[in-house]
Amino acid sequence: MADDSTSITEGSISEGAIGSYAALGDSFTEGVGDPGPDGAFIGWADRLAVLLSDHRAEHDFRYANLAVRGRLLDRIVEEQVPRAKELAPDLVSFCAGGNDIIRPGSDPDAVAERFEAAVADLTAAVPAVMVTTGFDTRGVPVLRHLRGKIATYTAHVRAIADRYGCPVLDLWSLRSVQDRRAWDPDRLHLSPDGHTRVALRAGQVLGLTVPADPDQPWPPQPERPAFAVRRDNVQWAREYLVPWIGRRLRGESSGDHVEPKRPDLLPLESSSTAAPGA
Repeated sequence: MADDSTSITEGSISEGAIGSYAALGDSFTEGVGDPGPDGAFIGWADRLAVLLSDHRAEHDFRYANLAVRGRLLDRIVEEQVPRAKELAPDLVSFCAGGNDIIRPGSDPDAVAERFEAAVADLTAAVPAVMVTTGFDTRGVPVLRHLRGKIATYTAHVRAIADRYGCPVLDLWSLRSVQDRRAWDPDRLHLSPDGHTRVALRAGQVLGLTVPADPDQPWPPQPERPAFAVRRDNVQWAREYLVPWIGRRLRGESSGDHVEPKRPDLLPLESSSTAAPGA
């Protein structure tokens, strides 16, 4: 566990104190669902990096994103955690275990034990480690049946954060991402608006002044007829669910042959990231 003199807990970070940031995780942190103009994904971590950079008076902010879609916890620990320790940033965001939890037969208690070992390793080397809970999946087809497992893992993550003094990006309590407009058509990844709201919430957790409330209500929209909902569900199953199940059965991952998009701590360039908006 990191020494109390260097650890940073939720809300205790002075604006501008973070000069470097490395993001660890899977598709959520890579930014899948939030495509940029050059074809690369942006995502909440990139948007958070912009917020952190904007609050850095010295204009020497550096950012790395080691996340790769489809990664399970053990591979994140094997590949990304050592690299993050080598980079030695001021802040690491660590979101892992979600892909493990949705696997049939997975044990959230066992996954949490491995997650805690990684948090202990990171907090011994990095001043601030922000951990991320799972989403409340009560309104998500298929995943809503795993809500109990996800809730159990989320409770573990919060307890681990308490033990190691980590700020917590609590996605379970972020009400705005319960709206379907926060999600990509695949219903597994956030939309650009969803990623933006998560970035704003992460900024709040780190004590930053953010340009908008991440939980502000969405504009009202008319209720969709039942036949349209059923039609969309059938189309979603055909386009996304069946291929996803096929990859699981074949032992394939969407991240096979994918490399981290920002493997080094580099100065942040406005051309490669996007600022969070309302």
